[in-house]
Amino acid sequence: MSETRRNWLLSAPGLVLFGVLLFVPLVMTFILSLNSFDFYGGIRSDIGPGNYLAVLGDGYYYTIFGRTFAIALVTTVICVLIGVPVAWFMLKMTPFWRSIMVLVVIGPLLISVVVRTLGWAIILGNKGIVNDALIHLGLIERPIKMMFTSGGIVVALVHVMVPFMVLAVWAALQRADPAAERAAESLGAGAVTIFRRVVVPQALPGILSGSLIVFSMSASAFATPAIIGGRRAKVIATTVYDEFMGTLNWPLGAAIAMLLLVSVVAVMLAWNRLVERRVEKVIG
Repeated sequence: MSETRRNWLLSAPGLVLFGVLLFVPLVMTFILSLNSFDFYGGIRSDIGPGNYLAVLGDGYYYTIFGRTFAIALVTTVICVLIGVPVAWFMLKMTPFWRSIMVLVVIGPLLISVVVRTLGWAIILGNKGIVNDALIHLGLIERPIKMMFTSGGIVVALVHVMVPFMVLAVWAALQRADPAAERAAESLGAGAVTIFRRVVVPQALPGILSGSLIVFSMSASAFATPAIIGGRRAKVIATTVYDEFMGTLNWPLGAAIAMLLLVSVVAVMLAWNRLVERRVEKVIG
């Protein structure tokens, strides 16, 4: 048996599982999105692009898509700004304190996203911890509206997503050459210059992988936008939920979900290509 054939046979169980759990549902969702819907008769068997044309021809959905990607982009940028320094500090720690810091970073992942988001709802509410503290300090007279806003969604999503960025950048920095920082320091470079000119370029592969994870998960997040954003700051995931569970228009909801998938994949491929070119320039 050739090595290529053996590799395919060894990979077959994983490929079958991948196809059953991911590819087949996507195909079924795409087929569903091509059906029409009647409020009195339900899902009809006729096939056509009507749902996609309805979404692409309605400015309301453009607003929803724009809000979703804006929230995902801002969340990704903030996670990068937090994750890169934290990962660098973790690299400089002693093994004992590094282990403690790893537990601190991954600790929130052991708690349900719903529980963490409900905690943020208590913090960001009109009578929450933040507003109460600001009022008691005399900094504001009325509560600041943070719930049911895009900003509130971003704050909660950053807390949910930043561990993925930290771990991705930390893994990349572990493969970096520590001699480069010592060489820059011996040449008189300061800490800020070393971080900007030496650490960040070496962390680019981790920033790329982390940003792809954070952006895709933020754009498709449901629990956090549903709890923090409510009905006033709807995103694509909550819109799909409303179509499926509210109006029962499953074909339209499936079409919106497929457009979200295509949009996220397009953004991720473009961002991946852009960062790869940057990495090639740095390495070259």
